[in-house]
Amino acid sequence: MSAARTATLRDAVGLGLAVGLYGVAFGAAADAAGLDVWQALVLSALMFTGASQFALVGVLGAGGSGLAAIGSALLLGTRNTVYGVRLAPLLAPRGVLRRVGAAHWVIDETTAMAVAAPDRELGRLAFWATGATIYLGWNLTTVLGALGASGLGGTAQAALDAVVPAAFLALLWPRLRRGFPEAAVQRRVALGGAVVALLLTPVVPAGVQVVAAVVAVALAGRPRTEADELASSPGDGAAPRTRPTSAREEDS
Repeated sequence: MSAARTATLRDAVGLGLAVGLYGVAFGAAADAAGLDVWQALVLSALMFTGASQFALVGVLGAGGSGLAAIGSALLLGTRNTVYGVRLAPLLAPRGVLRRVGAAHWVIDETTAMAVAAPDRELGRLAFWATGATIYLGWNLTTVLGALGASGLGGTAQAALDAVVPAAFLALLWPRLRRGFPEAAVQRRVALGGAVVALLLTPVVPAGVQVVAAVVAVALAGRPRTEADELASSPGDGAAPRTRPTSAREEDS
C-alpha cells in the first residue's frame, strides 16, 4: 500500500472515530425527547445526518408536532444535496446499490475528506472509508447513548460538543496553511462562509445559517486561481494561451 493511501485511510478512520463518538449525544437527546432505543437506532441508520437528527428530536422534545420536526430536519438536510452535486462526478458510483450507498453517506465529513484528497482515486477511498467508519460508530454509540443517557452529565455533554469542531479543525488546518496549493483561495472561501453564518446566527433558527453558508459558497462558483488566469487569454471567447512555437520546432 502506498504512503498516500495509508495516510488517507489513517485520516479517514481517525476522523470517523472522532465523529462517530458524537452519536452518544444523539442517543441521549433522543431518549430525553421520549424516543425508545429502537426509534433512536432507526433514525441513525436511515436518516444518518447528525444535524437533521438533532433538529428532529429537538423539536419533538420541545413539544413540537411531527410535521414541524420533519420540516426542520429536511431544511438542515438540504446542504447534502449541494454536497451530492459536487461529489457525483468524483465518485461516479456504478450500480443501484453503490449509488444508494453513496447518496446515503453524503454528509459533511465524507464530503470534506473526498474533496481534500489529492486525486480522484484517493478521494473515492477517503469517502468510502470515512462513511463506513462514521456509520458504524454513529449507530453503535447511538445505542450506547440511548441506554446510558442518565449517566451523561453536563461535563460529558460539553466534551462531546467539542469533538466534531476539533476533528474538522485538525482536518482542514493543514490545507489553510501557507505553502499548500491554493491555500489563499481556500482561506477566502472559508472566511466568506464563516461570515455568512455568523451574520445570520442571531436572526435565524439554529442550523439555517449552516445551510445558507453552504449555498452562498456554492453560488459563488469555483474561485479562479492564479493558474486559471494565466491559462486563459484576455479576449472574449479566445482560446487558451499556448507556449510560443520556435522556428526550430516549426521546421521539424
